[in-house]
Amino acid sequence: MVANLWNDDKASQAGNGLGELVYRSNLLGTDRSVANWGGGNTSMKTIETDFRGRPVEVMWVKGSGSDLATMKAGNFTGLRMEDIRPLIDRESMTDEDMVAYLANCMIESKHPRASIETLLHAFLPFKHVDHTHPDAIISLCCADNGKELAKEIYGDRFVWVPYVRPGFTLSKMIAEGVKNNPKAELVLMEKHGLVTWADNSHDCYLKTLAIIGEAERFIESRVQEASLFGGAKHETLAEEDRRSILAQVLPVVRGAVSEGKKMIVTYDDGADVLQFVNSKDAAALSQVGAACPDHLVHTKMKPLFIAWDPAGQDAEALLQALKEGIAAYKEEYKAYFERNKNDGDRMFEAAPRVILIPGIGMLNTGKSWAMADVSGQLYHRAISVMRGATSLGKFVSLSENESYNVEYWPLELYKLTLAPAEAEFSRKVAFVTGGAGGIGSATVKQFLKDGGHVVIADLNIEGAQKLAEEQNAQYGAGRVLAVKIDVTKEEEVVAAFRETVLAYGGVDIVVNNAGLATSSPFDETSLKEWNLNMNVLGTGYFLVAREAFKIMKKQAIGGNMVFVGSKNSVYAGKNASAYSTAKAAEVHLARCIAAEGGEFGIRVNTVLPDAILQGSAIWNSSWRNERAAAYGIEPDQLEEYYRKRTTLLVNIYPQDIADAIAFFASSKSEKTTGCMLTVDGGVPAAFMR
Repeated sequence: MVANLWNDDKASQAGNGLGELVYRSNLLGTDRSVANWGGGNTSMKTIETDFRGRPVEVMWVKGSGSDLATMKAGNFTGLRMEDIRPLIDRESMTDEDMVAYLANCMIESKHPRASIETLLHAFLPFKHVDHTHPDAIISLCCADNGKELAKEIYGDRFVWVPYVRPGFTLSKMIAEGVKNNPKAELVLMEKHGLVTWADNSHDCYLKTLAIIGEAERFIESRVQEASLFGGAKHETLAEEDRRSILAQVLPVVRGAVSEGKKMIVTYDDGADVLQFVNSKDAAALSQVGAACPDHLVHTKMKPLFIAWDPAGQDAEALLQALKEGIAAYKEEYKAYFERNKNDGDRMFEAAPRVILIPGIGMLNTGKSWAMADVSGQLYHRAISVMRGATSLGKFVSLSENESYNVEYWPLELYKLTLAPAEAEFSRKVAFVTGGAGGIGSATVKQFLKDGGHVVIADLNIEGAQKLAEEQNAQYGAGRVLAVKIDVTKEEEVVAAFRETVLAYGGVDIVVNNAGLATSSPFDETSLKEWNLNMNVLGTGYFLVAREAFKIMKKQAIGGNMVFVGSKNSVYAGKNASAYSTAKAAEVHLARCIAAEGGEFGIRVNTVLPDAILQGSAIWNSSWRNERAAAYGIEPDQLEEYYRKRTTLLVNIYPQDIADAIAFFASSKSEKTTGCMLTVDGGVPAAFMR
């Protein structure tokens, strides 16, 4: 049930005017059962002083492309009402003409573009207007008998508007419907949502909640929990069994949906999702169509439902069903596009955004973790709507052509052209071992800066988690995951990649960077020291690369590995035989993997740094003193010693190595594999021969 979140103290702090509209909007958006992500819009009409000092009536309305839950004052657009009101006398107006006209009504050119539903607010003679997409209301508006049931709930207080795509015509229909019904307190938009109004922000908010509450109580009185969606057909698998199966199938799914452009794949096993996918009617209900335009934009017209029996079939059967299902979905989507396309339309990716699996849950796809999450959030709302609509009657949706015209709406397509170009590592997942250290953290930040998703894998889990929290705060939830890993332990390496797959669907880039270093004269090198270097720098790199290789082969969309070697990989460092030998093994392992990986599009290259003292746990250990002793200098003289031995007379920093790693991981080196790149300032003894 919707809750009243209004707080008088916070409301007074927000102030009057635009501040109160921001406060009300954020409250409405906070509850996703009231306002979908990115959906709905709010407005208020007020008096402002123009640049000549004259009072003018201005309507503030949510701008295009923002979300009610998080929007601020800068996300609203101010428009002069005296310019807008004459439009009500027009018979018709195209979307393009309306957008162009409204651009001339703005009081400030820097404001965001006005919403396509701006006139809905402008044509209603009320100071405050809310347009939302509450689950309960859409349930009513998507029931085949919704209009008749609305009379039982609201009597003669509502205006029912048949489905029309948002724009001038719908706005005028709403205005005329309200004008012709003096008792009207709300508008119900078929297959779309709710419009309410009041004289002040507080009353408008409470009115919206009250109207929703009436619908919720009516629906709940008719819900029969045991028979929802036809009752249960399957049982949910145990959590560990679900995760085990998903770890096997997700890379294959990711590869199958990444047609041309890679996609992130996420997993959701919420209680409502499991109840739905396990039900008798889910297979048919899920194919009826999207509940409203806002859902459809992010979930497509319908999801892919996998006909798999969790009790009688194994993971291999699910894998085959997913492959066949995704392939069939793509073909059906292409046919849907051909049946409905208009001149100039270009087809989006044909793969599903939502995949439903009995016994397991829901998979969501998107160009980023955030967009996959949006698809998932909106399908939760779709399930809620179907729950309500089927409790009231029969669930109905937009027709195929109506759905297509929303999905390929010219104004939505225009918005896509305004979006910035995707960054180098957008849609990609990078796994960085030693990710909390100096080179590792610089690499993590570089991948994030260039659009990637990153898994910070480190034995220092506290440091990894701290870095992940900082970076998620900067780049948004879901961009970074921290996992604990001891690269010498096979079970921990396998577990770390399993967590990566469950979080993002797979992996594209692996940076083998975890390390240590010891220094001893050869005849004083113990077996323990030798094994320590071999285990971390040899076996550890092998285990990480092997697990990544398996996943990349399953995805069948290529992959990239970058090994962080050392100048000592090619130079016999004094008093460092164990370290140097292990580092030499690293670079040859990388070349071996490159030789085998080529046919699968897996590239493997190596960066050879030297003397990266800044932010390094290695150089802050006994290694610093040991190397200084080997050169006969004091530890605090090392930086200058290393600088002077380079031909360029420079020190090398973590960012220098991060840049080289990013180069090898990027499209700029897409035809390079098995290569070694020195980043050491020019140490002649380490020049390649």
